[in-house]
Amino acid sequence: MRLENKVAIVTGAGSGFGAGIARRFAAEGAKVLVADIDTARGEAVAAEIGGRFAQADVSDDAQVAAMVQAAIQAFGGLDILVNNAGVPQRNMPMLEVDEATFDRIFAVNVKSLYLTAKYAVPAIRARGGGAIVNIGSTAGLRPRPGLTWYNGSKAAVNLLSKSMALELAPDRIRVTAIAPVAGDTPMLAEFLGGALTDEAYAKFRATVPLGRLSTPEDIANAALYLASDEAEFITGVCLEVDGGRCV
Repeated sequence: MRLENKVAIVTGAGSGFGAGIARRFAAEGAKVLVADIDTARGEAVAAEIGGRFAQADVSDDAQVAAMVQAAIQAFGGLDILVNNAGVPQRNMPMLEVDEATFDRIFAVNVKSLYLTAKYAVPAIRARGGGAIVNIGSTAGLRPRPGLTWYNGSKAAVNLLSKSMALELAPDRIRVTAIAPVAGDTPMLAEFLGGALTDEAYAKFRATVPLGRLSTPEDIANAALYLASDEAEFITGVCLEVDGGRCV
């Protein structure tokens, strides 16, 4: 049990990578607060793993504060935070993305790190340290055309993780990032322009040297390692889980 007696919050845990991470953490002994904006999906995952659910829009200060407090009240503290919640951008020319969409991308993908840190860091400090794992993207390392603003938001996640790691090291709070290549999640159709055709899928998959897209299990295994005590001397890294996409 690699996370026995640990308390974790996983945002965006109602589906996709987040659900995979929540399941893996619970299987390794963690007490998991499943956070998601989608109540039905989030509650289903929480019930499946024996965790707790908190409905939260991670771009909203009050809801993030309530989410962290829910974990503390349910489990007595907080050791691990996984910032997984994110929104995609539909593949299109950069100047065709409207302002509201731009604002939402940066609010959910970037501002959320500020808000979760604001409330989670003091709770993790109170436990003598812990781990924050931010889900970035290969989009922030090797950008694809038609996703400019999304690429920028994930580049911010990748770099902010390194800066947070430096600032929080004295508190024994390790901060790392994972950069997944796209997977078979609800976001994929948006990255492909809204239509998940066989041709578009095959073309996208062909950009990955190992010949497939990522799975929730791939990302969950990486998150498990980075959040566990096995990685106690690892901080500030951005781990590419991408089948060689960024080589």
